[in-house]
Amino acid sequence: MEIKHKETDERGEFYIEEKGKKLGRLFYHWAGTDRIIIEHTEVSEALKGKGAGKQLVMKAVEMARNKNIKIVPLCPFANKVMHLNDDFKDVL
Repeated sequence: MEIKHKETDERGEFYIEEKGKKLGRLFYHWAGTDRIIIEHTEVSEALKGKGAGKQLVMKAVEMARNKNIKIVPLCPFANKVMHLNDDFKDVL
């Protein structure tokens, strides 16, 4: 499953797209220059149970590590995924 990314100066989105339709999305916004806030994660019924939501969160974590920034997961799903996995503690 390919995860794409688009970003502006203030906001960003990781998404999974098939045939021009976005089936999974993770929305975030920048809080200063060293932190992003994950606002919302959504996955269509077509991707339910396939780990798509977790993969979207993992892409945000990967970006945070590459940019040496932190994540504030306000989205309940992202918050749960990140706090249940000790491997993500470095970006919290």
